[in-house]
Amino acid sequence: MGLARSLWIPLSFIAVALPAGAEPPYFPPAGDGWATRAPQALGFDAEKLAAAVKFAQANEVNWPVDVRAQIEKDTAQEPYPEIIGPVKPRGGQNGIILRHGYIVAEWGDTKRVDVTFSVAKSYLSTMAGLAFDRGLVPDVNEPVGVRVKDGGFDSPHNAPITWHMLLTHTSEWEGVLWDKPDVADRRRGYHRTLQQPGTFWEYNDVRVNRLALSLLRVWQRPLPEVLKELVMDPIGASSDWAWYGYFNSYIDLNGRRVQSVSGGTHWGGGMWASTRDHARFGYLWLRRGEWAGKRILSERWVDMATKPVDIAPFYGYLFWLPADSSPVFRDVPPRSYFALGSGGNMIYVDPDRDIVAVVRWLDIPKLGEFVKLVAAAVDAGSRR
Repeated sequence: MGLARSLWIPLSFIAVALPAGAEPPYFPPAGDGWATRAPQALGFDAEKLAAAVKFAQANEVNWPVDVRAQIEKDTAQEPYPEIIGPVKPRGGQNGIILRHGYIVAEWGDTKRVDVTFSVAKSYLSTMAGLAFDRGLVPDVNEPVGVRVKDGGFDSPHNAPITWHMLLTHTSEWEGVLWDKPDVADRRRGYHRTLQQPGTFWEYNDVRVNRLALSLLRVWQRPLPEVLKELVMDPIGASSDWAWYGYFNSYIDLNGRRVQSVSGGTHWGGGMWASTRDHARFGYLWLRRGEWAGKRILSERWVDMATKPVDIAPFYGYLFWLPADSSPVFRDVPPRSYFALGSGGNMIYVDPDRDIVAVVRWLDIPKLGEFVKLVAAAVDAGSRR
């Protein structure tokens, strides 16, 4: 599909020009009636925005449609590579760009439900924030074992681990969860010596899954049920999304058999959602937890989640941040932040430009360049 057909610009708006930032925030209703605006009407340089979309379309990730085959290839050298959750074939490269809540660009199949890998981690951050707002986790610096009594934090090594550490990948949690020991994803050395909790940063899906289980314990409800009631329904998301765990990640919760979700699709499972639903989620964060006059997530949590970790300034509470040391997001807008998943699944939030962009299956090394192109399209438009 060519750019002219895939980037839809309503001609009736081309003659309209509003000063950048003049448009009040818009909140789309539930369903498909999401209002669009021409790029020029919302302060974009239309040609530069079209170039950003064309760049995304030209840089689809070099993955087969068979996601299972890709996972098996990527995990082949891991000590515990077995896939233990559901997986599905992927769709094609697609995306959506919002400004002030309006759609200014959309291409590909943005309604297709796809796996999103570690984008799920940012949904876990939201679950933690909702728990924080309700006093279920009153202090992120409190040891998790104070409230979670399932044996996972009983050892001398694990006892000091706090919620903050789990949310920032600095916990160094040691143990086995869903038949995966923490060494299954020790990406900074499978045989390295564990460090004191809080002193070492390592992206580790076993530990993220330990966070998911811990949140399930404090909520005493399945996390997808909480997400649907408190977030996805209020922001008008579809009913098509799903959040899976593993085939063996079930617990007994007050006599009810409940699945603990996974924080990604590393071994299957994770958050499966459409680009449009991810855009609503990103827009909730852009609006600092408020949706059409209703407070869903506290501004305090938004600030906490997007604050850099001292020993890893490119990371917050399960969101990626701009930093010179970032493997992906160098020289991008300084206050922006990102939900990022393998395969090039990304939710980009830019508070300074009032932008949300969601892209799927865009080659990860090209994500930073895409972000800079979108930001430049706004900056160029504002200078006119």
